[in-house]
Amino acid sequence: MKILLEVCANSVQSAIAAQAGGASRIELCDNLHQGGTTPSYGQIKIVRQLIQIPVHVLLRPRTGDFLYTHNEFEVIKADLNYAALADCQGIVTGILNANGTVDKFRCAQLVEIAQQAGMRTTFHRAFDLCADMYQALEDIIELGFDCILTSGGKTTAIEGASKITQLIQRAAGRIVIMPGGGVSEHNVADLVHFTGANEIHSSAKVRRKSAMTFKNTHIIIGSTFSDEYDLDETDADRVKNIILKANEQYLL
Repeated sequence: MKILLEVCANSVQSAIAAQAGGASRIELCDNLHQGGTTPSYGQIKIVRQLIQIPVHVLLRPRTGDFLYTHNEFEVIKADLNYAALADCQGIVTGILNANGTVDKFRCAQLVEIAQQAGMRTTFHRAFDLCADMYQALEDIIELGFDCILTSGGKTTAIEGASKITQLIQRAAGRIVIMPGGGVSEHNVADLVHFTGANEIHSSAKVRRKSAMTFKNTHIIIGSTFSDEYDLDETDADRVKNIILKANEQYLL
């Protein structure tokens, strides 16, 4: 059995690196440092032109919670339709009600549109913010989603490994439970061994230094105190190492 790696790619270059490293598919997003938002139309288009492995587009119109207004839901549907037109193979999304339950009415609409376009569907880490994860599991299966991305209700998948194991057991093959959140080459072998997961999710990123020779060090453009010039990108070697470590027990 081969453990598959989905790479969360935040740029065209990250997508290229993910494919070069042997990733099975890409979750394409933007603003990874804020949990990810929907990538631009241009980014989707160019990635689809350059990448041969499946591309799943994150549908999250903003940062913050997963309780969306009518207009925000219309944005999600518009982005889904564009992803379908761009021949993307899947979507990654999730909508909640104010009480922490899955918004089945709206999610059902998204699944229907995606399925009609031949796209696979993943319910993302909004799942980790549900009031009752076991009930949410059953709701998401009933809706027809193909996969749930989860850290087990904790900040990282390693912290939530026990809950992930229970979710995989409860799912009993009815849906893929894919651990994600802080997954690296240093912990993936233990995560796979402990949970029994067949698919994993990681950004496999490194910090890239800017090639700028002039830098204004007296300004902060973003909302954090990180270097304004450097950026996070997926690294092909990290992708290869994560896949290797994830499959170690099957290579012995």
